[in-house]
Amino acid sequence: MSDTPALYEGKAKILYPTEDPDVLLTYFKDDATAFNAQKKGTIVDKGIINCEITTHLFKLIAQKGISTHYIDRPSPREMRVKAVQIIPLEVVVRNIAAGSLCKQTGLAIGTVLPQPLVEFYYKDDAMGDPLLTLDRLYLINAATAAEVAELQTKALEIDRILTDFFGQCGITLVDFKLEFGIDKSGQILLADEISPDSCRLWLADESDPVKRILDKDRFRQDLGQVENAYQQVLDRVRSHS
Repeated sequence: MSDTPALYEGKAKILYPTEDPDVLLTYFKDDATAFNAQKKGTIVDKGIINCEITTHLFKLIAQKGISTHYIDRPSPREMRVKAVQIIPLEVVVRNIAAGSLCKQTGLAIGTVLPQPLVEFYYKDDAMGDPLLTLDRLYLINAATAAEVAELQTKALEIDRILTDFFGQCGITLVDFKLEFGIDKSGQILLADEISPDSCRLWLADESDPVKRILDKDRFRQDLGQVENAYQQVLDRVRSHS
């Protein structure tokens, strides 16, 4: 961990400045939260696991032509990234019904969607990160119409890349959250992380609704074996990278 005062500390990561103003250092914590931080805990070595998984996936996505803020990984739980202005939206892509989609629509968990669903949530913990319609998104100036179109396009392409990759790993990508930022040249870059914290991941060959879960739902729902699930994702990602 850097000795320099942090620029920002979130629920899962700490952001530090470096000698280069265009480069930041992200430290991945073992802290775990759920339900807008109403539930808190620790997942042993989660920071190391998530940092490595994110590294593999960001490299894969960049190889496929989508720019990210990733630079390198100087230590097991640290990542150097390009400085960006984060767009205040969580971009969620859903392939299978789970979580809030089931609660809000009545769809049965596990229902395969006819096509990927892209949703936008406002990044504001105090407001509970509410789901936004496009009109509301524009009303609060969270992004421009051009930015929204680019975010949708990038999110769907990332979904195609990750669905194919995780499929090779024997994992079903149920849904996931993305964050994006704008660099000093005005380019939109994929930022934050992609990990079992931000994805729902199910074992493709496991029908048991509890045993198949490899993501933070194990923490949310007190299912146990959280560390083992995260490690299994890392092992499978490593073996196919």
